[in-house]
Amino acid sequence: MLMGRGARVAVAQKDRNLLEHLPANVRGFLADISDRAAVHAMVRAVVEECGDIAILVNNASLTGKPAIAPFLTCSGEQLDAIVDTNLKGTFHVSQAVANHMVERGTKGSIIHIASVGAYAAQEFASAYCASKAAQVSLAQGMALELAAHGIRVNTVAVGDIYTEANAEVVADLAQAGGTGRFIRQTPLGRRGRPEEVGEAVAYLASDQASFITGSTLRVDGGFLSY
Repeated sequence: MLMGRGARVAVAQKDRNLLEHLPANVRGFLADISDRAAVHAMVRAVVEECGDIAILVNNASLTGKPAIAPFLTCSGEQLDAIVDTNLKGTFHVSQAVANHMVERGTKGSIIHIASVGAYAAQEFASAYCASKAAQVSLAQGMALELAAHGIRVNTVAVGDIYTEANAEVVADLAQAGGTGRFIRQTPLGRRGRPEEVGEAVAYLASDQASFITGSTLRVDGGFLSY
């Protein structure tokens, strides 16, 4: 959606194989966002090859089956994996890009992709939901501190969006022993599409949202309306 509005897009990915399948007009950079040093090196490489960064979308997340973890049995390793990607990764990339924006005097927009799980508990997802609530809180704190530099920070809280990672989320939850008693229905009666999230991101990144910062836009088909 951003590319369709004239943005040059660069993608960071820790899986080299996935980088090989990007469209020809999208630049790919290898980095594990949980690694602070790797993130800063990646951001320097993006700037050197693509120019100044004006928009950052923190979309990387451990979700779906890898994030299903009963509270009583969630291992330290799984907790670290969730927090390292969803919270620390978002922090590392945001900090590196924000420092670049401040140094270059670039007025920019940073957008975290969070979840309705930030506001409503989900069975076997206490660590995941906590990490998403942390992203919302992080955006608010960043918005407060970065406003003086002309940098806006917002969050998109997504509902049930169909992706490869969570295509069978209900079945995965049942397989893990979930009761299914706490699964909400989406009032619009369908799963959301990634491009619908993209439209929300493009809006928040645009000048049309120039007076919006520290806010969360829910793209959830009414999931949290009841």
